[in-house]
Amino acid sequence: MANDRDFLGKGLRFPVSVNLNGGVSSSVLEENVRQCIFIILGTAPGERINRPDFGCRIHDLMFSPNNPITAAAAEVYCEEAIYKYEPRVEDVSCRARPNPDEPNRLDIRIEYVLAGKNDKRNLVFPFYLKTEEEGA
Repeated sequence: MANDRDFLGKGLRFPVSVNLNGGVSSSVLEENVRQCIFIILGTAPGERINRPDFGCRIHDLMFSPNNPITAAAAEVYCEEAIYKYEPRVEDVSCRARPNPDEPNRLDIRIEYVLAGKNDKRNLVFPFYLKTEEEGA
């Protein structure tokens, strides 16, 4: 009998690392979903050669001011990307707020439910905005 969590799958660990046996580390089940969300949000559209649409448009906000308008756009972009590229989650909710300790950092709190389960999860994705002085 198959495990009811098998649909969550497994894949390479992010960031890629070496396991104790010298092979490439992998992640499974809920941890794999969490890592895949980080991959989606950390990838800018056009960054992957064979999947030019893959990623999150949050990177368009790189030089935006850290204000409520930027935070609202980040929320929309993150929810949009997660719904589009991560079919193992549902009921996604993103809330972005400026980090009080770092003026160029936007903390995006992501809440989601594993598809078909009543298993609510959350994570915080830190997004760094560059100031004019920092350059590209």
